[in-house]
Amino acid sequence: MKKFWNWKTIRNEEEGPVERVLEFYGTIAEESWFDDDITPAMFKNELFSGEGPVTIWISSPGGDCFAASQIYAMLMDYKGPITVKIDGIAASAASVIAMAGTDVLMAPTAMMMIHNPATIAMGDHKDMEKAIDMLGEVKDAIINAYEIKTSQPRKTLSKMMDEETWMNARKAVELGFADGLIEDSKTSPAEDAYAFSAHAAETVLMNKLAEKTKPIEDVKTGRSVDDLRASLYKKLL
Repeated sequence: MKKFWNWKTIRNEEEGPVERVLEFYGTIAEESWFDDDITPAMFKNELFSGEGPVTIWISSPGGDCFAASQIYAMLMDYKGPITVKIDGIAASAASVIAMAGTDVLMAPTAMMMIHNPATIAMGDHKDMEKAIDMLGEVKDAIINAYEIKTSQPRKTLSKMMDEETWMNARKAVELGFADGLIEDSKTSPAEDAYAFSAHAAETVLMNKLAEKTKPIEDVKTGRSVDDLRASLYKKLL
């Protein structure tokens, strides 16, 4: 059995709170979970072996829709908050897993893709009809996950799957498949820093103003305080 997921436990500085991180990088279940009891049970045991918030990183082209369905159900049943972060692509079955996130965030460069399920079938026309019916049921099941997350009409979602819809991060947020973008805290201005800068600038200004408003006999120009104040503010404007 080849694992397609990876758990990481990240402990914050000075033995602080533990962050549980789950990574889905690559194909979701290269070997089908259909009729497989061991692999789903292993994933479930690992998921529920801890508690608290879980962060899931996804960069996957998709894979087995049955595996995605079971993972989605397990994540929905997990009691703690789940933050999904898509840093590359969440396509096909991987997009279904992403829908289990309490919050779904995408990198500005990430993509999401949804399409109709596919299968391989052999046999006579009755076998083909059964395969078509099965694919229709699978599609309806997938739409259930998309509908819960996005609140989009089922007809709209069905059409998007028919057309194999690709969404950049902002489009995914607009349509409800994601909740926001992964932001770079290093480049985002902090309110406290801005407030401090504004206060510092005001202090410098008032010090300069006070320097200019010494008693008349100490000022060579002999201008009044009001004249100096008006002149200074005029220059600033």
